[in-house]
Amino acid sequence: MPIQHHPEIGTIVICDFHGYVQPEMVKRRPVVVVSPRFRNRGGLCTIVPLSTTPPSPVMPYHYKLHLEDPLPAPYNASYHWVKADMLATVSFERLYLPHSGKDKTGKRQYVIRVIDEIYLRNIRACMLHAVGLSHLTGHL
Repeated sequence: MPIQHHPEIGTIVICDFHGYVQPEMVKRRPVVVVSPRFRNRGGLCTIVPLSTTPPSPVMPYHYKLHLEDPLPAPYNASYHWVKADMLATVSFERLYLPHSGKDKTGKRQYVIRVIDEIYLRNIRACMLHAVGLSHLTGHL
């Protein structure tokens, strides 16, 4: 079920990129929410995709994110690569909370994971590199 409300900045959700065209992201993958909720922009969220595949070569817009408490399968790697060059604004209809199965009544158990501020600062630096604003990283 898609999210109904804008998640907190730094929340990891799952995004379904179905309908995008390669070389864009084209499958479901975890993403980090990087935008605040804007009152006049309902139903949209800016995200940065995560991947378990290391980029080759690693660039300034990539960041190796360590998750001390891994996400549920199939996204349960300890490390994910932030791909800030693939920054996107997407509809809530594409975004889902990760879930770890069902409880004994059959209700889905959702996982809410918010990354630490230090990781978010590093992701913001990657975003600046990705959009050609590397000179602003010293202001973070």
